[in-house]
Amino acid sequence: MNKILIANRGEIALRIMRSAREMGILTVAVFSEADREALHVRYADEAVCIGPAPANQSYLVGEKIIEACRLTGAEAIHPGYGFLSENPAFATMVAEAGLILIGPTPEAMAIMGNKLSAKAAALKYHIPMVPGTEEAITDIGEAKKRAAEVGFPILIKAAAGGGGKGMRIVEELSVFEEQMQLAVSEAQSAFGDGAVFIERYVSSPRHIEIQVLGDTHGNIVHLFERECSIQRRHQKVIEEAPSSVLSPQIRAQMGKCAVDVARSVNYTGAGTVEFILDENLDFFFLEMNTRLQVEHPVTELITGLDLVKEQIKIARGEALSFSQEDLKINGHAIELRVYAEDPMENFMPDIGRLKTYRTPKGNGVRVDDGFEEGMEIPVYYDPMIAKLITFGANRSEAISRMIRAISEYDITGIQTTLNFGKFVMEHEAFTSGNFDTHFVAKYFDPAQISLNSGNEDEALIAAIVALGELRNKKMSGTAAPATGTESNWLKNRLKY
Repeated sequence: MNKILIANRGEIALRIMRSAREMGILTVAVFSEADREALHVRYADEAVCIGPAPANQSYLVGEKIIEACRLTGAEAIHPGYGFLSENPAFATMVAEAGLILIGPTPEAMAIMGNKLSAKAAALKYHIPMVPGTEEAITDIGEAKKRAAEVGFPILIKAAAGGGGKGMRIVEELSVFEEQMQLAVSEAQSAFGDGAVFIERYVSSPRHIEIQVLGDTHGNIVHLFERECSIQRRHQKVIEEAPSSVLSPQIRAQMGKCAVDVARSVNYTGAGTVEFILDENLDFFFLEMNTRLQVEHPVTELITGLDLVKEQIKIARGEALSFSQEDLKINGHAIELRVYAEDPMENFMPDIGRLKTYRTPKGNGVRVDDGFEEGMEIPVYYDPMIAKLITFGANRSEAISRMIRAISEYDITGIQTTLNFGKFVMEHEAFTSGNFDTHFVAKYFDPAQISLNSGNEDEALIAAIVALGELRNKKMSGTAAPATGTESNWLKNRLKY
């Protein structure tokens, strides 16, 4: 494997390229017209334009990815995450073209890509499941009957879905029919598959996932857990490893279950098995993601492994160089996804130019990003700018480093999730470890945080205007003297 094409963009494309370069492997970038000047395009050894800005005309067109391999002589494709990374049809296309996909088989993708077939595979190994149905339900009458048997509140979920789409919480029977119709319609629109199923609703869940690695020689290990409970719109914003609530016994039980889930489909490569943990610390299988996860850096930091390098080695046919007994947790890591979103407006995406962009540095700080100062945030893709990761000897140190790193991260021109991250790091529920996936709904009040980075300049302008008004009032003899705090703050700011 001398040359790899990365079928992705932004920070994950760069992150894969760096590991490949360390292994002496050449890299090929693909890019849309919107990404012509992107950092991943400039970093790669070669780059191929694959179409217009919309993803469905570029990054999601498998034929264009295959053709780019032919043009450049790339022997393998790393899909990153998102786009075509969990697409069995694309995986089959890659194999038929005589290329290597750095990921699992199409068969494993297909089984784990549907929540119902994933549950069926996992049940062979007696993995704990949330009480509910094991098959799709379309008949309203039958669905009502089954919901009553499971017990309210219940959750209606899209079989082919994720990210909260096609998911409805139903508190009582009287609104069940309406909510089921809405879930089916949303699932059909989002995934082209209206199949839904029913589960008991866990009222105070924590989202815990286990990283697994499997080689082509039958070896499968887990790399411990990640806590991913700080979410908005059912999507993760902050992740950490390890979880603050798992005992060694529960960790070992969940790890074994994750390995068994992977074994149920002869899994190869890096994957993640996701669980719900209830208030009694009972865990239930949720789904498996058959790709590298956005939050993989926290696992890398606590294990000392490079997951991309491990993926490449597995795709080359190498056996894992370590056993489960060799793996140990070292320290604590936290990741904040720095999104171009406005937390003050329900985390709505924000677009614009990065007028200022300076990343934090120092011991225990890692930034995976794909932008630089002056670049535009494209409207066509996910609004994530970067991943800010901190590592410490323990959770307290990782938190304090995250607070310090957030304060040093200088972004102006757009709104970001940086100050939301600071709010979380300083909140008692988070520092104590006593939180669940409802953290945002329970605790986050936008009025409690200031607008993020760019507002310091706005505050300075306001202070200068106020100072001008104060001087005018002094000249007219109507003003009270400025306080030492106000005048010193402005004087110190104006020095620079």
